[in-house]
Amino acid sequence: MTQEELIKLPKAELHCHLDGSLSKKFLEKRLGRQVDASELGVSDDCTSLAEYLEKFELPGRCIQDAEGLEEAGYDVLKGMHHENIIYAEIRFAPLFSENDNIKCAEVIEAVLRGLDRGKKDFGIDYGLIVCAMRHHNEEQNRRMMHVAREYLGAGVCAADLAGAEAAYPMSGFMELFKYTKQLGMPFTIHAGECGDAKNITEAVEAGAARIGHGIAMREHAGMIKELRDKGIGIEMCPISNLQTRAVESTADYPIREFVDSGLKVTVNTDNRTVSNTTLTKELDFIQKTYGINDDELPLLMRNAVDVAFADDSVKDSLYRKLKWR
Repeated sequence: MTQEELIKLPKAELHCHLDGSLSKKFLEKRLGRQVDASELGVSDDCTSLAEYLEKFELPGRCIQDAEGLEEAGYDVLKGMHHENIIYAEIRFAPLFSENDNIKCAEVIEAVLRGLDRGKKDFGIDYGLIVCAMRHHNEEQNRRMMHVAREYLGAGVCAADLAGAEAAYPMSGFMELFKYTKQLGMPFTIHAGECGDAKNITEAVEAGAARIGHGIAMREHAGMIKELRDKGIGIEMCPISNLQTRAVESTADYPIREFVDSGLKVTVNTDNRTVSNTTLTKELDFIQKTYGINDDELPLLMRNAVDVAFADDSVKDSLYRKLKWR
């Protein structure tokens, strides 16, 4: 498909971080100064995850109050509107914005207000995913989950676990997600981004309905079959994974293997601004690099709706809109 055709196609995205996807205009307004592109994102010759993560300091400063959080929610949907995203799940870590002046519940409420305004103005259905962070302790993460549970079905759609996977493996979070499951919250988990496939196995054992990235499953036929049979969604973020050196080269990226194996593969941006990407750009990239053909693109979008943390009425509406031909 041509770039214009890809832009026009209705699309759904499930793995998009709020702080990594804020526009230059929003950041300049909040900071009160001009911002250079090099401050916002990495280039294709990014050398590591550490270099990539440096780009989150600036946007983090812009979402420390209710006004900034609400505007951020609105801003990310506004950006998505330009490429015909019809459904988006936005994720963020509420505790990163909690401080003496704003508590966890107020943080979540502010983002939801912005997303709700965005839905009204741009017609994008959304869900908000709250991220527990690996470097936070059990008590902090449990408290956040407990607060967020009050908003489940009222904008919040699920939970997640994010952060430094290599330093904090999944084995340390089994109790947290046992608690999350008891709360009745569905969840996805970042796993297999750092190269350890065991984190994927344990995330599924914990009850994850989806896996963020999951690239360490590459060439693990038994694991792939298990996740396929269970209908676990795989949130792939090709450009981001290459920038952070999650894989050594484009040849090592397993999207073709995963699609051919029948996994519920979805394609996502991860961080629109930090990675200088859009969903249109991701789709164009996988077509040109991995031979994902025009007939497979609708499958990837249907997969996204299949595994979305949305209720059946929203899904029914999305299925109708996603008729690509």
